[in-house]
Amino acid sequence: MKIINFIGVKYLVIILTGMLVFRYGFLEPSLRILALNDWQYLLMVLATLLVAAGGLFVSNSKTEAHFTQDKIYNVYGTLSVTGLVIGLYLSHILGNYSLSIIYFIAASMMYVYSGTLKQMLLISNIVVAIVAALPLMVIAIYNLYPIIVPSTQANMATMFSLLLDYSLFILLLVFILTLVYDLKNVDTDYNDYRSTLPIVLGKGRASKVVFFLMLIPVGLVFFYINTYLMDLTWATGYLLLTIVGPTIYFLIKLWGAKTAKEYSHLAKVIELILFFTAISVAVINYNINFNNA
Repeated sequence: MKIINFIGVKYLVIILTGMLVFRYGFLEPSLRILALNDWQYLLMVLATLLVAAGGLFVSNSKTEAHFTQDKIYNVYGTLSVTGLVIGLYLSHILGNYSLSIIYFIAASMMYVYSGTLKQMLLISNIVVAIVAALPLMVIAIYNLYPIIVPSTQANMATMFSLLLDYSLFILLLVFILTLVYDLKNVDTDYNDYRSTLPIVLGKGRASKVVFFLMLIPVGLVFFYINTYLMDLTWATGYLLLTIVGPTIYFLIKLWGAKTAKEYSHLAKVIELILFFTAISVAVINYNINFNNA
């Protein structure tokens, strides 16, 4: 039971939701064929969740006294290796073992992050953000890349572009989320000799950095609405209500936040935005199909 508390269940739920929504709410309704069938796709999701759980566990458990180093690495190894083996199996089915390299990259980055990188200013934040964005790249690599042929290149390019845009958006949100956690844990991090933005700049200046960074997602949403979604009333309303609205709330609350409890609340707001972001692609696709009908 203690192990479950350290594998980041809420983040795994967001990953699971996003991967299922992208398959059944976007890719499957938009394309006639995908490289993986349903049960193979679910195996891919399982592999991703296992690798993510292993990385979260090795990162979160190192400060807990009741976990020995042997136990930490046994749990990490069991979860990560199982995920990697599943990834290799799916690569074998698709006839291209190099596809599984993305799982090796994710598992390796989280392992290194849990050690030396966790102590480095901003590097640890960037690593966590990159790893958080990788599940969408897994979808593209395993489901779209193997079926690229001359006749599908244009359509696949559009799909890759959308998945990349979502990945970058999630990367940005998770990067900001890690900074909010740094604000929340500034006293603990200081005692552990970690170099984080709030420790280097002070909480006040670091909060202002987070404030201005959080304006970027708002600007991106308005850019996408203005560029692509002006005719999609439901999708526009959804994005304004579930992403822009909570972001504005976050900005207002951040300006006066000082305590760990307030920063913890702000972290939950970003986690909620991440969840709604994962669902948004299905809402947009449904609105497009409704308008076309």
